[in-house]
Amino acid sequence: MDIRLAGTDDAGAISELVSVLTSEFISGEFSDKGRQHLLGSMTPQAIKGFIEDGYRYHLGEISGTLVGVVALKGNKHLYHLFVAKKFHRQGIAKKLWEHAMQECINCGNSGEFTVNSSAYALQVYKKLGFVALSGPKKHEDVMFYPMKLILRSS
Repeated sequence: MDIRLAGTDDAGAISELVSVLTSEFISGEFSDKGRQHLLGSMTPQAIKGFIEDGYRYHLGEISGTLVGVVALKGNKHLYHLFVAKKFHRQGIAKKLWEHAMQECINCGNSGEFTVNSSAYALQVYKKLGFVALSGPKKHEDVMFYPMKLILRSS
């Protein structure tokens, strides 16, 4: 798998991947208002705006096909981590996360990261080393679990 930094011209492909996966695996547990809010944050225009605002999106591609995406906000908050359904359970999420995490460390992150996990992704983030900070929270009818990862130096 090749990993590259996304540009604004990638916003449509990112939006398609994350929206399809969110509709299938995440948004079903939300109210209509919550679904609309979450999916509204995943339109091509919204993704383009995030990239323009400094969010770093990295794309995982196999033979030129987008198979996963990871996005970081502010060098410390894991904003998106999605892998196409066909490629689940192949270590792609871990590779994308490790790539993005290392870039953050190279840019001065001290080894602390946060994520707001869906119920569906809780186990994935736990496997990546994140721990839940509390039970579920709700914002704009979107339920999430705040989590944190603190890397320990040996």
